[in-house]
Amino acid sequence: MDKTTHFGYKTVAESEKASKVAEVFHSVAGKYDVMNDLMSGGLHRVWKHFTLTTSGVRAGDKVLDIAGGTGDLARGWAKRVGKSGEVWLTDINSSMLTVGRDRLLDEGMILPVSLADAEKLPFPDNYFDAVSVAFGLRNMTHKDAALKEMCRVLKPGGKLFVLEFSKVWKPLSPLYDFYSFKALPIMGKLVANDADSYQYLAESIRMHPDQETLKQMMLDAGFGKVDYHNLTGGVVALHKGVKF
Repeated sequence: MDKTTHFGYKTVAESEKASKVAEVFHSVAGKYDVMNDLMSGGLHRVWKHFTLTTSGVRAGDKVLDIAGGTGDLARGWAKRVGKSGEVWLTDINSSMLTVGRDRLLDEGMILPVSLADAEKLPFPDNYFDAVSVAFGLRNMTHKDAALKEMCRVLKPGGKLFVLEFSKVWKPLSPLYDFYSFKALPIMGKLVANDADSYQYLAESIRMHPDQETLKQMMLDAGFGKVDYHNLTGGVVALHKGVKF
């Protein structure tokens, strides 16, 4: 019998989750960046900038961006590693990956691109100096398997950066819930003509592990040291894991 997992607040067969998540991102790919700016008031750019500037990634490094979508982090990594470095933009969703690749090409940035499942990464062991995943981990069916894969492809001393929605500071919770479940679907309907996908995104945030749980999951996946930084009152957290 097929195991079950969460798709937002719904319970679905594990075998169905990937295709349901794919439908969401095929639907929103064209408006993804506009909606990100609207939903976060532009804060997603600040969160990504914080990830880049505190990473310690430098010229010549090899970086893998997982669930890289429209290419924000990949662009930032490419600027940091320079011509002597290597940055891969990957995503499991072809629509998102195409938008990201085309955007980077329009800016004159040619990066290797791969349609890749984070749970089965097509890269060798101990290859990358850094791996990043921004707002993608919560959509993965087997987060533990994906984290182990991220650890596998990192060199010893390499770092994983997980930027993800997390457990918000308690006094902010009522306002955050109202915004997530009332305003987001309306924005999704008006801008992307898709309220359901943004309802799912709000629900998927609530189903994602909190800061301490994710930290333990990363340790269990093989990382020797894990720290996290809460951003914007815990709306988002940046977890950093080091492979020993």
